[in-house]
Amino acid sequence: MTQVSQDASGLSRRTALTGLVGGAGVALTAGCMPMNSSSAQGPAAGPTASAAGATPGAMTLFQNPAYNFSALWALGGAGFSGSEVGEVLTAVNTINKAGLSAQTYVETFKKLGDRLLEAPEGSRPDRQTRRFRALRAAQYYAQALFFVLGSDDPGSEEQLYRDGRGAWDTFCKLCDPAPVTANVPYGATPLPVWFFRPDDSGTRRPTVILTNGSDGQNVDMWAYGVSAALERGWNALVYDGPGQGQLLFVNRVVFTPRWETVVTPLVDWLVARSDVDDDRIALTGLSMAGDLAPRAAAFEKRIAALVAMPGCLVPWLGFPPEIRKILTPSKAETNDIWNKEVAPELSAADAATLKKRFEPFSVPAMLAARQGKLFTDFYTPAKRVEALTITGVVGRITTPTLVLDYEDEQFYPGQPRQMFDRLTSPKDYVKLTAATGAQLHCSPMAPQQHCDVVFDWLQETLPSR
Repeated sequence: MTQVSQDASGLSRRTALTGLVGGAGVALTAGCMPMNSSSAQGPAAGPTASAAGATPGAMTLFQNPAYNFSALWALGGAGFSGSEVGEVLTAVNTINKAGLSAQTYVETFKKLGDRLLEAPEGSRPDRQTRRFRALRAAQYYAQALFFVLGSDDPGSEEQLYRDGRGAWDTFCKLCDPAPVTANVPYGATPLPVWFFRPDDSGTRRPTVILTNGSDGQNVDMWAYGVSAALERGWNALVYDGPGQGQLLFVNRVVFTPRWETVVTPLVDWLVARSDVDDDRIALTGLSMAGDLAPRAAAFEKRIAALVAMPGCLVPWLGFPPEIRKILTPSKAETNDIWNKEVAPELSAADAATLKKRFEPFSVPAMLAARQGKLFTDFYTPAKRVEALTITGVVGRITTPTLVLDYEDEQFYPGQPRQMFDRLTSPKDYVKLTAATGAQLHCSPMAPQQHCDVVFDWLQETLPSR
């Protein structure tokens, strides 16, 4: 008989995990769009939730704060044509009427994406109509993709990713000029890149490399950098790294803690181009990439400016403490605790959250989730998350750095300021707040404000010559 381990409070890990997973809500996901771990019947408190709830000062589309955050993310994309307010709110009403669940959320947003790729009613759509319908479709497929592992058809994950990728590629082909696409060498699996330019004149321009987080899709980079860059005369590079997009869902390559090995070949590719000012290459990192991008800049010295959105030193701290307590120095002990004490007590909704959270760090976990099963090896992906810690390398960053923080930051509270304090390079710190609707992780309701702050700083830091 397995002895149940005790924590300092005298509660068993099993008891602690049951309580935590039933109420941690957005705490369990450290990407841009949190997935709720609790039942969809009611709200769950995030780790920094105030008395006003997990989304203080924000509109309530769903009572469940994780689904609410996701929907706010979709709604915020409207500022850059990445969604339509009426479409999102209609989808929300449809889901609420049917009863909020992963299944109703996935079905509703997938159908919306499918419909947008069809010809609209009325006159024949022109190029711009088809272009932006495809962009919105990519957003809605991304919404569905995020929750698909909790739906009735988790095995459709790769196809749903491909649907969203197809919509994104359609959007890109209809841009004028269309982004240059390429596969940049990276180990055995090249990195797909999309290089956006304001025009095809060949003018040397400053360029920003946009790095996504642990669960974002390319459509998010349009709202969090590409559009703003083009409007200001900058080039913008979007890419899938290990643990992201194509590399994860198709090529089955998980995150690496050595993100400089990802960014360096991208910089090599850029500096070989005549339309890139190689003295003005900036790097941004959104969500968990607020850890990845600084890690890369600590070693890749051709980066002329860095933005961490938000600053993150230890992604593992984005998991609740009760989850972290499962991890011990022993793989056998850790997995014994997981499989005998914790996993059997998880509800279906709780298990879906953990499947989603760990899939970018473990191919076996991802493949098991697609079969409706929970992974049995907790130790390996947990150690991979732990290995992303960059506390010891931040001091090596020499490039000017902007660290963003957000009021009511759910995942990495306190870490942006800690990163800022550790930096020895020229640095600035900006906290976006509820006073202008820019609160919460990544400012989901205010990507325009977010981009204003970032690009004003970039242009001041890397002025035109």
